[in-house]
Amino acid sequence: MTVTRDGDSWIADYTLDRDAVVWAFFRSSLINGSRRPWRLEQWRVLTPGVVLERVGARDILRAADGGPVPRKVRIAFTPKSENLEADYSALVFTDGSVALPSAQFDVFPLASTAAVLDVPDDLNGYPLETGPAMVTWRDRSGPILFRGRRVTEATEAQANTYILFGQADLVEGARLTTVADPQLPAWIGDAIEDFAPRVADYYARRLGPGQSDHPTIMMSWAGPTPGRTSMGGSVMPGLIVMAFDGEGVTRPSDGVLGMARWFIGHESAHFWLGQTVRYEFARDAWITEGGADLMAVRALKAIDPGWDDRTELQKEVDDCVRLADEPVEAAGTRGEHRAYYACGAVFALAAEAVQKRATGGDWFDFLQPLIEANRADGVLTRDEWLSALDRTSGDPALRRDIETLLDEGSDDAAGLIAAVLDRSGVAHRRDGARLVLG
Repeated sequence: MTVTRDGDSWIADYTLDRDAVVWAFFRSSLINGSRRPWRLEQWRVLTPGVVLERVGARDILRAADGGPVPRKVRIAFTPKSENLEADYSALVFTDGSVALPSAQFDVFPLASTAAVLDVPDDLNGYPLETGPAMVTWRDRSGPILFRGRRVTEATEAQANTYILFGQADLVEGARLTTVADPQLPAWIGDAIEDFAPRVADYYARRLGPGQSDHPTIMMSWAGPTPGRTSMGGSVMPGLIVMAFDGEGVTRPSDGVLGMARWFIGHESAHFWLGQTVRYEFARDAWITEGGADLMAVRALKAIDPGWDDRTELQKEVDDCVRLADEPVEAAGTRGEHRAYYACGAVFALAAEAVQKRATGGDWFDFLQPLIEANRADGVLTRDEWLSALDRTSGDPALRRDIETLLDEGSDDAAGLIAAVLDRSGVAHRRDGARLVLG
């Protein structure tokens, strides 16, 4: 397929390799909060007789007459920045530049609309008839930015990156490359350029080399929206993307600086836990998201001893208690992705405590052997993580309690999480229905 920008016009041209009644999109995330399908609001099919709609948990293309979708399909779209549930969104810059995530265009064939309902949310291990599309990106007005280089066009399957259309400034630094919206308050970029290398150095000292030692950071700016202070984004191989919005971001403040540092700490952690090794199935996102949270807590405290780590850890416990009444591993299907972060961080905190009891070490000492053992295949499985916990703790009941939270949840989530903290040796107390870290 080909993605072409021509001024304000965006066109995606598909050339499908077989007849199929349905082509479903690999990535069909919902907008955070409203839980609406983003693609149905931004895309419009131009090919007569082809329908774009939502079926179950998937966006699909189908022929209106029930027959095969035409082999050539043209779609017009208007990129828009959205906060998506556990997915990558377009970044729109104030100068008209746009960065698109590469994977949003991939589709796979199915025999019927009914068959869409049988496809699991997580395609890992699912027998697909096709792989990712071979996509060409081009801009009629000039070069695009692809993997840190300006090129006339780029063609790749499964690029797993952002492609920048437009002239947003690219600044090469000694330790990182930045692409910043020209209207972004300058203090944010300065703060990130100072802090990002420091946190990356800390991770490298503790865990060895990560996926990237010279990342690119893209920063977009939605403007000084009254009453807002917002920051979002994600990470891909060698790339961190950040989207800022709101009047609260226009001036330096400890609060916004803390948010930016936390974001960089968490997203940079994924160059190790998420990129060097990744989870096996999407339901295991607690391994990478919660693990990255505790990595960020420990790194920020090491860099700034005055930083309030206790408040951040308490929030993880509070949120895990609130969300673990149902299975943590099914949180994504409920739109409760926060459970992966909060409960994953609580489980990491337990692993750190048993590591300290066994060797005097910390979270990085628990994590480092797991990363080293899995550098070759790049996958850290749930069983590998929990087996390491077993070996370190010598208490199989600790694993059983965590597995109950993962697979079943609990009507007494606070009680079961308290048992996990008790068994691992994490200091805490009960304050009515609340678990308070000691």
